[in-house]
Amino acid sequence: MLLIAYFILVLTVLSVCAIATNGAVRGGGAYFMISRTLGPEFGGSIGLMFFLANVCGCAVSVLGLVEAILDVFGADTSGPAGIRVLPQGYGWNLLYGTMLLGLVGGVCTLGAGLYAQASFLTFLLVSASLALVLISFMAVGPRDVTLPLRPGTNGSSTVPQLGHFTGFNSSTLKANLHAGYAQDYTTGATMTFASVFAVLFNGCTGIMAGANMSGELKDPSRAIPLGTIIAVVYTFFIYALLFFFSSFTCDRTLLQEDYGFFRGISLWPPMVLIGVYAASLSASMSSLIGASRILHALAQDDLFGIILAPAKVASQGGNPWGAVLYSWCLVQVMLLVGKLNTLAAVVTVFYLVAYAAVDLSCLSLEWASAPNFRPTFSLFSWHTCLSGVASCLLMMFLVSPGAAGGSLLLMGLLSALLTARGGPSSWGYVSQALLFHQVRKYLLRLDVRKDHVKFWRPQLLLLVGNPRGALPLLRLANQLKKGGLYVLGHVILGDLDSLPLDPVQPQYGAWLSLIDRAQVKAFVDLTLSPSVRQGAQHLLRISGLGGMKPNTLVLGFYDDAPPQDHFLTDPAFSEPVEGGGLALDSLFPPPRAPGSPRALTPHDYVATVVDALKMNKNVVLARGCWALPLERLTRSSGGSSPSHHVDVWPLNLLRPKGSPGYVDVCGLFLLQMATILSMVPAWQSAKLRIFLCLGPQEAPGTGEARLRVLLSQLRIRAKVQEVVWGEGARADEEEDEGNFVNGSRGDAEADSVAISANALVRAQQASGRGEGPGGPEGDPRKEGPTTALTFLYLPRPPADPARYTRYLALLEMLSQDLGPTLLIHGVTPVTCTDL
Repeated sequence: MLLIAYFILVLTVLSVCAIATNGAVRGGGAYFMISRTLGPEFGGSIGLMFFLANVCGCAVSVLGLVEAILDVFGADTSGPAGIRVLPQGYGWNLLYGTMLLGLVGGVCTLGAGLYAQASFLTFLLVSASLALVLISFMAVGPRDVTLPLRPGTNGSSTVPQLGHFTGFNSSTLKANLHAGYAQDYTTGATMTFASVFAVLFNGCTGIMAGANMSGELKDPSRAIPLGTIIAVVYTFFIYALLFFFSSFTCDRTLLQEDYGFFRGISLWPPMVLIGVYAASLSASMSSLIGASRILHALAQDDLFGIILAPAKVASQGGNPWGAVLYSWCLVQVMLLVGKLNTLAAVVTVFYLVAYAAVDLSCLSLEWASAPNFRPTFSLFSWHTCLSGVASCLLMMFLVSPGAAGGSLLLMGLLSALLTARGGPSSWGYVSQALLFHQVRKYLLRLDVRKDHVKFWRPQLLLLVGNPRGALPLLRLANQLKKGGLYVLGHVILGDLDSLPLDPVQPQYGAWLSLIDRAQVKAFVDLTLSPSVRQGAQHLLRISGLGGMKPNTLVLGFYDDAPPQDHFLTDPAFSEPVEGGGLALDSLFPPPRAPGSPRALTPHDYVATVVDALKMNKNVVLARGCWALPLERLTRSSGGSSPSHHVDVWPLNLLRPKGSPGYVDVCGLFLLQMATILSMVPAWQSAKLRIFLCLGPQEAPGTGEARLRVLLSQLRIRAKVQEVVWGEGARADEEEDEGNFVNGSRGDAEADSVAISANALVRAQQASGRGEGPGGPEGDPRKEGPTTALTFLYLPRPPADPARYTRYLALLEMLSQDLGPTLLIHGVTPVTCTDL
């Protein structure tokens, strides 16, 4: 048991020394180390449990002192009649404990100076008593020792027994080696290895006393490691000698029946009593002052609010007498338990939790590989830290599974409470360092050469000018990402050569706050560029890292619609900021006034789309997102949301020709994006509709059958509806396409666009003459009110830059009456029918 206890202690001490020598340690000891490493949520919960461990430990020491006093001076004992003057019983024992606790509390209330002097005095008394006991083992010859009566027994009915002190005898040692557990006189239950270990371990917890007083130490980074290591070595040596000498010289009867057997074999028995009383007083003072310092640190950090407010009170000299009184009251409550061994198990579990947290803190710092973690104490490794955590958790459940489970549950509840309250962010979180370390490692293992279409997911780069007018689009893109990368990009116009400082870095905080308030899972990437187009090129090239780079560019549509300020209407932004933080409306400029100059011209807008396609990026143009139903942009749609449709037109409406356009890469990309949106909880109740345009010579049902086969292979559930395209459109479109190609100097890319105003008008007229879903006319621009979002095939821009403005005008004419619309052009395969 001693070896196991000190194995745990040594591993914990190594972690304490490493953390204590890695920077300045202020008041709070182990709590300060844990909280500044693991963060306020975990550190605060462990700190409170460590405080409770010290409170219970103080109660155990006081109850042990009461027991030691009554063992000699109690009226029910078998000692000399002249000194059996103290009445016994639960009430009397509680009174004695209260009086002794008052003495201990008085010393601690007067300050650390008096406590240090008293501790030094008790150290001298205990050392003298131990020296006399060790000498007595060798100086006293064999003798019989009269055994005292057990507490609570009647002296007239019990014949005193005799124990034997044999001197150093190998037969005595052999007889003491095997297990022989007796009954616990406080509970009547038979003791076990775990229950005895729980009592024993309480005698080893004083090694944290110095660390708990870190605020009073002149140089804690030097004193804590040196003093703690000396304490461990010294106490282990003394314990080992006492255990060895006792088992070699005292028979089992004497050891089990006489808890004060040192008096019977001592050269001067009163000195043993002085040592026992001094040790108990020292342990109780150490636990009480340690508890008060931990509580004071917790109160100063304001983690638990008004509950610990009285513990902030301190004298002008810095003595936290409010925390001492607070702790004293809780120890007084613990004395009501009255059963030493019952409290011992709880105390041991609480200490083991705290020790495991210290080891975990050091393990986290070591695994994080942070350059600033370079303690001057180097006799540790992640192996010792991990072994410490594992051994503490194992012994917790061996000692008391119920107390261990309860302590972990309490720790979880406290962590959840602190997480809900929010804590200071200036301490530094080792979790961030660990995440960085792990993310870097796995990003290196994310090999883009092993990408497969089966595991494709959208990785979006949303370019935002002013987030005030883009909140609905920002949330819609968050729904479209399907667990992929989502980056908010913003271009700040300017030239660094003409600026005194970089204007980009100060704006990151505002954009991160925007993400928090909007509750989207996105990264922020800002850049400085002379033009928006060049900035977009920068972001398309450099956003992301390794295998996590955007594959899809999302832009708001370029039209003349006046920008709206969604900060004024969105509940997440219109409500006041808690804690008096800076409101976001002061961090972003007001929306652009109608008619005011824009940062991007129509030509550059289309050129940005062309740049993205040249970089093999998919493109999404979002129009009218402000009209999206609010319930579709929240986390869940709810059972009372109205019925909506999501309509998909997976072919180029500017060049329909009656061909099955849904089978090309862009059409399949359109289907994939619509399907991804339908998988989002807020959109699962919306019905997916796919429109198929029939040529003038194509029989109804032919294309629908082919499309249903494809949808079945792709596992897409949707309603298919045919729309007959007008006769005569095909020949005229081919003629217009040829003219367009000739006008663009025969550029090969012109074959993929074939855009003309006449063809667009005929396409709109043809769709109006067919049977459609939005009414008897079937015009896709006149969908019924139940259509929440429309997906349109985005034609590739023309090769001739001179036709960019015309191209944009055609897109505006096509989508102007459709409501919320996503015009999408895909360039990468995204669907797979194989397993």
